[in-house]
Amino acid sequence: MGNRLSKIYTRTGDDGTTGLGDGSRTDKDGVRVAAYGTTDELNCVIGMVLSQSIPDTVSKVLHEIQHHLFDLGGELCIPGHQAIVQSHIDWLENTLDYFNDDLPALKDFILPGGSQAAASCHLARTVCRRAERLVVSLQRVETVPPFSMQYLNRLSDLLFVLARVLARHDGGSEVLWQKDRAPIDLGS
Repeated sequence: MGNRLSKIYTRTGDDGTTGLGDGSRTDKDGVRVAAYGTTDELNCVIGMVLSQSIPDTVSKVLHEIQHHLFDLGGELCIPGHQAIVQSHIDWLENTLDYFNDDLPALKDFILPGGSQAAASCHLARTVCRRAERLVVSLQRVETVPPFSMQYLNRLSDLLFVLARVLARHDGGSEVLWQKDRAPIDLGS
C-alpha cells in the first residue's frame, strides 16, 4: 500500500486538477476521472443495498463485487494498470447463471421497485451502465485494459437479476410495466 494520509486535505487539487495513481495530474472533469469516480459511486450504491435486509448469498456476492469495483477503480486511476482479468468476467457469468436459474422467464418489462433493496439494486444497475458508457468514452481517447468494459457490462446484467431476486425476497413481487394501462383517476 502507498503512503498513508495523515491529513485528508492536500490543497493540490485547488487548481481543478487531481493526481492519478501513476503520479501524473489531470483535470478533475476529465473522462478518466469521471470513469473511476462513477465506479466509486457505484460501489457506494451497492453499499446502500448491503445496508438493507437481503439474503446472505446476495450479500456475499455484493461484498465480492465491492472489492472488484475497488480494483477496477484503481485500474482506471492508474494509466496502464490492469486489475480486472478474464476470471472476473467468468465469475460474474457463473454468478448470473446461479441467480437467474430460479427466476421466471421475463415476459414484461420491469419497473424499478418491489422493495427498497430491489429499487436500490436497480439504481446500482443504472450507475453501472453510466460507468460503462464513461469507460467507452475513455477508450476512445486512451488505452483501457481489455476487461474493464466487459466487467461493467456483465455486472449491470447481474445487478438486474439481483434486483429481481430482491424484489421477491420475503414474499415481495416485481413491479411490471403495463403498456395499455388506463390513466389513474384521482377524482373517484
